[in-house]
Amino acid sequence: MELTISKGHHHRKVICVLAACNAGALAMALNLVVGLNPEDKISIKRGSMLTALGLVYFATLFELINVAALFTGAGARLRHKYKLSCGEVLDISNKLVSAVQAAFSCVTGAIVCAWSCTRDFMRSSHFMSEAYAWFGAAYFFYDIWSMYMVYVHMTTNVDYFRRRFRLARTEALSSGDNATNIKRPSFFAYCRHEPVILMHHLFIGGFGFLVIVYLRGGLGDCVFSFVYLMELSTPCVSLRGVLARLRRKRSRLYRANGLAMLAAFALCRVAALPYVCLLYARAADLSYLQAIKSLPLGCKISISILLLPQFYWFYLMSVGAVKVFLGTTSEDKKAMIESSLKEKTNQSELVSELSSGDTDKRS
Repeated sequence: MELTISKGHHHRKVICVLAACNAGALAMALNLVVGLNPEDKISIKRGSMLTALGLVYFATLFELINVAALFTGAGARLRHKYKLSCGEVLDISNKLVSAVQAAFSCVTGAIVCAWSCTRDFMRSSHFMSEAYAWFGAAYFFYDIWSMYMVYVHMTTNVDYFRRRFRLARTEALSSGDNATNIKRPSFFAYCRHEPVILMHHLFIGGFGFLVIVYLRGGLGDCVFSFVYLMELSTPCVSLRGVLARLRRKRSRLYRANGLAMLAAFALCRVAALPYVCLLYARAADLSYLQAIKSLPLGCKISISILLLPQFYWFYLMSVGAVKVFLGTTSEDKKAMIESSLKEKTNQSELVSELSSGDTDKRS
């Protein structure tokens, strides 16, 4: 696929504008909360500004990485080295932004946990919990759009950047990007293709936001700090996807990251909420089962909706890990098939040579 590009100085201007918007959005968001006391509440006005700034931050970060990878010399060398298509570049960008969001979430969770869980488990609060709920909610809605863009490029060769950069000369991204006019899949087609992750994002970005900001009923933030810390495994998940796009599935880094990902996912996603229920049982002086039974029905449903996809994803990760460490991957099978075919070809050539030699002797 060919992308219309401009001269180098135009690319630098675009990168500078995106970088300025990105850094400015983050700086303004920090400025909105830096002077607050730990137990202050976030007003609707302040929260709305945080959400708007969060949307600007994550969207511009995604575009910044894309432009740097698609329209700079370093990006071109990287694409050529790893034979990356435009869709793969967008997918890597999406995963890098996801890792950044996860880092923010973990920092928030650590701050809130250190403040709230060491005081009153049921009542202590920290403004960071609500502040990042406002800021981070924007990520989940941005990510739906971002994943749709990745889906479009991975299923078609639609030129996402052509209308954004109407420039003079053209440059081929890679040998795998052959321009074809294929109808862009609709957003609803993407929704049918990825229903689990879509429901997860809507639940976290919508209902999860409402619970933290409005529906908690005056309860503290210790529980929500563990929800934020659930993102600890996301950088490993993102790195796994990036390494796969870079064709590094056989590397030691890929395997080591896979083990770290499984450990972090099991600890921070699968075991986190049951552990929070245990803390609640201790704080309420109840047995574990009694504590779970005492939870409101809405809380039980929310925990189930949040926890069940984690079991599903952990199962998929475990199956993938077994294939990597104990079985053979699709690449290994392909190599084995090619080796077998090559061996058969060599054997047939040898038989032909021997047959021709016997014929010569007889003659």
